[in-house]
Amino acid sequence: MFTDYTKIIIKSGDGGNGVATFRREKYVAAGGPDGGDGGKGGDIYFQVDKDKNTLIDFRYNKKFKAGNGENGSGNHCNGKYGDDLYIKVPIGTVIKDAETNKVIADLSTPNQTELVLKGGRGGRGNSHFATSTRQAPRFSEDGDKGEEKEVILELKLLADVGLLGFPNVGKSTFLSKVTDAKPKIANYHFTTLEPNLGVVKTKGGDGFVIADIPGIIEGASEGVGLGIQFLRHVERTRLLLHFIDVSGEEGRDPIQDYKTINQELKKYSEKLATRKQIIVATKIDSMQDETKYKELEELAKKENLEIYKISSVTGEGVEKLIDYVAKTLKTLPKEDLIEVEDRIVYTLPEKDQEWEVKKEGDIFYVTGRAVDRLMGRINIEDNESMYYFHKCLKNMGIDDKLKELGICEGDTVFISDWELEWQD
Repeated sequence: MFTDYTKIIIKSGDGGNGVATFRREKYVAAGGPDGGDGGKGGDIYFQVDKDKNTLIDFRYNKKFKAGNGENGSGNHCNGKYGDDLYIKVPIGTVIKDAETNKVIADLSTPNQTELVLKGGRGGRGNSHFATSTRQAPRFSEDGDKGEEKEVILELKLLADVGLLGFPNVGKSTFLSKVTDAKPKIANYHFTTLEPNLGVVKTKGGDGFVIADIPGIIEGASEGVGLGIQFLRHVERTRLLLHFIDVSGEEGRDPIQDYKTINQELKKYSEKLATRKQIIVATKIDSMQDETKYKELEELAKKENLEIYKISSVTGEGVEKLIDYVAKTLKTLPKEDLIEVEDRIVYTLPEKDQEWEVKKEGDIFYVTGRAVDRLMGRINIEDNESMYYFHKCLKNMGIDDKLKELGICEGDTVFISDWELEWQD
């Protein structure tokens, strides 16, 4: 089964906790602090796997988690780092933030690896908190929790040429003639329900990749029919072959078909609408008269487009078209067709400045990541630890903010999940 869109949840590893321990040696009555640091949590990477061509592996496996860092131990032994997680995806996969829909990474080159989510920092052991006046700190620091995010994985096929057109205009038959691909072919609409890729080898030894995109109909950019799920596969192509039925068998208007498909391209992407096109008039072996073809030829002239007439069944005109396509591709640059302006790497804040103080009734509340992290360092049973705690509140500006809101001796304040009585 071909799967080209899915959502998954990724979580980086938690950082290990630092420990509060003291050196114990024979004949040494009171050794100094020797608590080791916790290990850093594992990062999440996405990596291109050349053997994958679909996202079907993510259909049932929806959650991915990197390893947690280990806690530190005595004798300055730091905890082991958590194992990084490498998630393998097919080439052409675009990763987006499910909440904002912003592109995080575009994995479009062989062996490409991208860091997407950083693990939590490991907590520091008590040896880091020793000073000339606090020589035996009985507190350490907890590690940061890893981040959890929902991301979208979209597979956009990597092809040089995209075949466009309404259903049943001969695209699959053409692909089967010029490549070794074996698409499903039948004389009814929507025979092709998933994109097909094929490699064309020219007489000159050149090669290029063609993608047969399932039939696009009016409203496709809003999801009508097979809709937008297949328009994404046209984004990476450098050249579009626009197949239009001129046989008259189904009573189609070639001019209107041309306009409708191009309107859908423009609605989906302004950049895609400007991609170079060649009009391919198909089913000429069944053409009842040349009126419809002549009208299409006039349109091509007006739009300054090349037009080729072919029969995918008999092969008439196919070789000439392929030669022209190969020649045209040499003039078109291979550019990054997916624009990633500011690539995102989710990470925990580096600064302990994220906090908020508010008053509700007679109760004061102090919340935020910086406060949670601070409370992870504190041993409320230890006087030195509490002294360090109050010093941190003052340095962070929380002390001044509480006083600004009118806190007094004996008032109740919730700091993170702790209920405390305020003391000046």
